[in-house]
Formats: sequence, C-alpha cells, structure tokens
Amino acid sequence: MTPPTQRPSAEIWGGLECSVVLVGRTLRDQFRETGHHDRIADLDAVAGLGLTRLRYPISWERIAPDQPEDCDWAWHDERLGELRRLGIAPIAGLIHHGSGPGYTCLLDDALPEKLAAFAGRAARRYPWVTDWTPVNEPLTTARFSGLYGHWAPHQASEASFLRMLALQCRAIQRAMQAIRREIPHARLVQTEDLGRTFATGRLQYQADHENERRWLSLDLVLGKVDEAHPFHSRLLRAGVPRAALAALQEGVPGPVVLGFNHYITSERFLDHRTALYPPHTHGGNGRDAYADTEAVRVPAVIGQTGWLPRLREAIARYPGIPLAVTEAHLGCEDPAHQVRWLAECWNAVAALRGEGADLLAITPWTLFGAVDWCSLMTQRTNRYEPGCFDIRGATPRRTRLGDAVHALGHHGRIDDPAAEAPGWWQREDRFHPELKLAG
Repeated sequence: MTPPTQRPSAEIWGGLECSVVLVGRTLRDQFRETGHHDRIADLDAVAGLGLTRLRYPISWERIAPDQPEDCDWAWHDERLGELRRLGIAPIAGLIHHGSGPGYTCLLDDALPEKLAAFAGRAARRYPWVTDWTPVNEPLTTARFSGLYGHWAPHQASEASFLRMLALQCRAIQRAMQAIRREIPHARLVQTEDLGRTFATGRLQYQADHENERRWLSLDLVLGKVDEAHPFHSRLLRAGVPRAALAALQEGVPGPVVLGFNHYITSERFLDHRTALYPPHTHGGNGRDAYADTEAVRVPAVIGQTGWLPRLREAIARYPGIPLAVTEAHLGCEDPAHQVRWLAECWNAVAALRGEGADLLAITPWTLFGAVDWCSLMTQRTNRYEPGCFDIRGATPRRTRLGDAVHALGHHGRIDDPAAEAPGWWQREDRFHPELKLAG
C-alpha cells in the first residue's frame, strides 16, 4: 500500500513513554504506570518489531533520586544489557520532561553542571552507548513547567519560561561535553516538538511570536542565539545573564541529529471570535482574548497542516544537519486512525528523502502506551491509551498499530488498508460546528 521509494527506506526507531514528572508533590513515572518497570520481556517484544534503535532512558531521577553520588544502576544495567543482547541500539535519555532529582530543578543555576556530572557517570557506565538525548523537548518542558504551570516548579511567566529554557539548553551542551570525554564519537539526538500556529488577522502578531519561539531551544543548543537573534533581548530581559547567553553560543559540534516530534495538537489556530468555539478553548495573552484550538478543526487552514509542510520548514531552518522523526503517535480510541497517522508520517519522510533530504528515521512512540497524557498527567484518572502494544491483559498484546510497525520494520511498507483511508483529521465532521455556520 505504501509505495517504495527510490532511495533506501528510512530506519524504524522506537520509543517508550518514559516521563518522570513532578506534579505538585506527586511524582508521575510512566514506566511504573504502564508496568514496563516490571516487564523485561517487553524488550523481546520490541525487538520483534524490527526496530534498529530505541529511545530509552538512563533516568537521572530514577538512578540518583536523593544524592548525586548515590546511584543505583541495577535496573538500567539489566535493561540496557538486554537491549545490547538483542542488537537494538539505545538512544539514551537523561531527563524526560522532568525537573531532575529533588536536589535540583529547572530554575537551579547549577542544573547544567549537575546534569553534566551525572551524564559523565552514565557515559562511563555505558561506554558502548553512542546516541544521547540529555534533555527531551526542552522548549515543551519549559512551556508546561514555566509558562503554564502544569509541572514543577509550577511557574507561569515568560521570564520563568525563558530562564528554564536557557538552563536546560546549557545543560544539554555541558552534558554532551561530559559524555564526549568518555565517548568521543557520541552523537547528540536532540528532540523537540514541531508545530505551527495559525491565526486570524487580528492575532497574527501572536502567531508570529509563537512560530519564531518554536525554534528557540534548537537555536540555543546549536549556538545560534547571538545579539541579532529575535529572542536575544527577551532572554536578557527575562534575567538570563549575558555571560550565560555567550556560553550558549559555544553550541554542540557534530555529530548531531535533530529529532522532531509532531502531534495533532502541535498545530494551533488562534481566533478572536471566541463565541464560535467551545469554552474550554478560551484563553488569551493579556492583550487579546481568543480561542486556541487544534488547527485541523478550522477550515481556513486546509492544506497547510501535517507532516509534510512542517518537516519542510525544519529542513529549511537547519540545512546540512541530519533530521529524524523522533515521535510519531496519535492518541485515540480507533487503531485505524493510529495506523493512518503513522502512514502519513512514513509517506512524508519517503517523499522528502526522495527529494534528497537527510531524514534518517521515523519513531513510533509510546510502544506500550501512556497513562493520563490526555491531562498532561495533571489529573490522576488512570486513563490509558495503547500504542504498538496494549497492556490491559495478562501480557502485552500487539495492536493493529504494532502490526503496521512490524510491517515497516521488516518489509518497509504498511499493508493495512487503513493506511490509505482518511483519518478523522481529514473528514468534514472534524470542524467546529459554529465555524461552518459562520462561513
């Protein structure tokens, strides 16, 4: 069903939802909540999919929760050893949406040095691991922790957001320096959400701001934020020291892969006509009130959303740097839609590779599902969404999505007819009803 490409197909990587997030005084650990913590046999099931690499944590919060030097490596030794036996190369993550252990946080000026110290220990422990993600999605984490207050340390200001972001990005740089002292050829796989904001004319200024902001973490990590950068002065006003910004301009030399994660919710539409939208979408920026909704639910942006246009923007923004899709997942009740979302990703990557783009891989995410991500883990409802496996049984069961990933991993194509059918985000009934009446 999915047509072959002229060039060799992209690799199939994989990922397990592994967030360790402090919400209030509650620590949400997705490996424990999905049961993966207790099921080493999961890794055999993962190997059966035909993946070449697996995003997998060497979790700072889990290894050294109380004291920096008091490390318990036993669980990770066993799992990483099993991955090595199975021939799956790990992409090791150190912080995944968290604030780090209790002796630091996202506003700790010492965060970069503390993470670098742990990264050095991890690299000495696992010198055969060559791919590293010291901090997953730093901009997304800073938004949820510093701009919206969902996660610890529960701040809600642009100044907090920008300070958290700068500290995380410097932590990435310092961690990679520490890792490369032990593993000189180590590769940074830096992940971030890839979206876009659309808006009515009145709110275009806000969309422009968000569309420039979406690149800020990668610009910081790569050393591209100099005095001419549109966010340089905002970072200074937020309290980021000038010396810290100068240090960030060191960047991270290659090898580097930029990993992009794209979701239905990554693309937004801002509309000042709030009466046309349900109350849960209403918000604002202190200057204008507006509705903030998924862009696919608005007729005005038909043909402008999805994998292909967003990946084209990333290729144009960062020429010459290898890219990968590091999360492809659709949370929904219908597995056919999950297959369709994966197929769209695969087809977009195949098309861009056919044009010569250096897109290395796609990564089906949440292989064993996720718990309470519908509320960003801020509510304890134990709502589970499956991925390639469904854990609601005596043993994990491979799903229809898992069958599609297996087909990609072994044959480079998806044979499920759902791959060619329209997803809900392409149907006429997806639009907000009042928008259709308004014309």
